[in-house]
Amino acid sequence: MDKDNNPDLAKMEHEDINHLISFLTASLSRMEIAEQQGASYLDSVSSHYLESARNLLHYLSLRTHDLRPVQEDLASLGISSISHSERYTYTNVQNVLTLLHLVNGKTLNEVKAMGLGLHVGFPRSKQRLQEHTANLFGPERHAGHTRIMVTLPSESASDDSLIHALVDMGVEILRINCSHDDQTSWKRMIDSIVTARQRSAHNVLIYMDLAGPKIRTGKIVPRWSKKGKRKDGYIPISEGDLIQVWKHLEWGEPAICNENGILEERARIGLSIPKLFDQVGQGDRIWFDDGKIAGVIEEISPEYWTVRITRTSSEGSKLKSEKGVNLPDSNLVLPSLTEEDRRTLPFIARHADMVGFSFVQRPEDVEALQSALDNLGRSDLGIILKIETRLAFDNLPALLLTAMKSPKVGVMIARGDLAVEVGWSRIAEVQEEIGWLCEAAHIPNIWATQVLENLAKTGLATRAEITDAVAAVRAECAMLNKGPYIVKAVKTLQKIDDRMDAHQYKKKPALRPLRVAQDFLAGL
Repeated sequence: MDKDNNPDLAKMEHEDINHLISFLTASLSRMEIAEQQGASYLDSVSSHYLESARNLLHYLSLRTHDLRPVQEDLASLGISSISHSERYTYTNVQNVLTLLHLVNGKTLNEVKAMGLGLHVGFPRSKQRLQEHTANLFGPERHAGHTRIMVTLPSESASDDSLIHALVDMGVEILRINCSHDDQTSWKRMIDSIVTARQRSAHNVLIYMDLAGPKIRTGKIVPRWSKKGKRKDGYIPISEGDLIQVWKHLEWGEPAICNENGILEERARIGLSIPKLFDQVGQGDRIWFDDGKIAGVIEEISPEYWTVRITRTSSEGSKLKSEKGVNLPDSNLVLPSLTEEDRRTLPFIARHADMVGFSFVQRPEDVEALQSALDNLGRSDLGIILKIETRLAFDNLPALLLTAMKSPKVGVMIARGDLAVEVGWSRIAEVQEEIGWLCEAAHIPNIWATQVLENLAKTGLATRAEITDAVAAVRAECAMLNKGPYIVKAVKTLQKIDDRMDAHQYKKKPALRPLRVAQDFLAGL
């Protein structure tokens, strides 16, 4: 390369190149140290994940630094940057260093004598991810294909027409949500899947979710129509209202006012998991109904919290029974594998190809599931870590490395609960970071929650959800929820996948420091 004939290259002084060489050489040393510090993880992962676990540690080490200036300097030299090296981090940095030394005047033999050289890392790392994806989700129809998972509605237990339609369309995975229905209904769905699978010779896989410790609102006294018909109860709520959330309450009820409209008793509602009652603090935020209603815990008494409602819809909201509750500021200690999950797990072990681990948060949660599956003789069952809390995201590196003890692992980016937990302004950033960490670990991920939801429910897609679906097909699997137009939604997603495969393969990040990487390595 001739500086005199290259104006961009001329801008880069000799000492600046040396600075890049020094930084990247130190980066390789830091990766090796991270590998040594993570030896306990490497010693316990399945053999086919060893290279992947090592690469994850390298990537975490690299991402503890702000790499944006490095990228700019490399780009000005015309050298490929390190912004797309999640899956082959160490090799890519070695290659960049080799090119920098060549630009600086060294010969290739001199560079090789330094232990460097040009190595082929991308094809091998791509093959690793493809192998892990095929082991978990089955073979791909074409290169770069995104598998599609569809949640079955309760009606599929009595009407198998949707199951047969989805199998005929080539849907790879059918999901049974064990938060709903019962084993009798699940078995009917599974029997229909097996029949459809045999008829079409398409090996559709069965995914079953454990319910997990989902925090929900308690029951609310029913209403009665003028004709004496029973209706579901609800609590009308407006911004600024105070409501009571009780530790033990059989039936919640709306506020009671006297005949002059003066408040006599505040609205009351119970919680599905009383044991978390003492794990919150005054000032903690609380969200109801997947973030539709927001509040702050203003007072804590032995029996109830007093919550100030800070956000509802413009016309006010209706808080109903069995709606999700999120406490993003509270460090909740709950068993991710509940007693109900332990009763359900033997059924899942007999019939499913993979199990979704809801509300997993800590490495010991993963170990508890692995132990339970081992006792059931199903240590081979695919495990999907559902990342739906802030703590799960913060612990994701340790969760991945622990899960790699199992032979088949995936991650679901559960964007609904996760958005409430980390904040709506951060969910786009967080879901990208999860994707990068999964790439570095060669672990397939599932893009979930509200994918083409409006299309599935109404038959009409919004522009925003089409754009979101384009992002979804960058993942190894995209999950669609149930709806009367779900077949149309599947066809649309398949078309998007087919068209976008020619235009994109992942996205290149800007590589600012990742706090999740810094925190993990600081704890080793």
